[in-house]
Amino acid sequence: MQSQMPIGRDPVPRYVPEWALPAYAFVPGLWPHPRRPGGHAHGIVDAETAPLLSDQPRACRAFLRGLDLFNHGYYWEAHEAWEGLWRDAQEPAQKALLQGLIRLAACGVKLRQGLSQNVCSHAQAAQALFARAQKEAGHNLLCGLDLPLLQALAQQAWTHRAPRQAQAQVAVQVVFAQPLRLREGSG
Repeated sequence: MQSQMPIGRDPVPRYVPEWALPAYAFVPGLWPHPRRPGGHAHGIVDAETAPLLSDQPRACRAFLRGLDLFNHGYYWEAHEAWEGLWRDAQEPAQKALLQGLIRLAACGVKLRQGLSQNVCSHAQAAQALFARAQKEAGHNLLCGLDLPLLQALAQQAWTHRAPRQAQAQVAVQVVFAQPLRLREGSG
């Protein structure tokens, strides 16, 4: 398996290092769908159902796995890790944050596919959702993530030029220069 990381990118910590990363990052049309026969997640049932608590993000393994997946170029898989948390979220700020992360992960998939127009729409939506999360939370840190930094990351994706062709030659490719890092402090 080939993997590519952006040049000059700092090493990224793993939040759940005992959990193995998949064999490939799903990109529609390039790799088998993970949940279908032959896919890297076929037959795997995720039994982890701990809720995401805004003031204790490290206690939620599904959230942490989503961060690991995103930071290592598994954007569709990160979306899957966060989707159940988003559906279960009760707090408006947390719901907006998770939906923003899902839309940012969709940017990663669309960047891999070379679909510039789709990247822009997902990135703009992500940026607006992170701004909404910040307004709802009343501060810059939520679930350990820096909301202004997430807005800037979405803006970078929005202005980034997607490659003209899909990146089929590598199983995993990190397309964001900055990883998502948990920060200590409130939220």
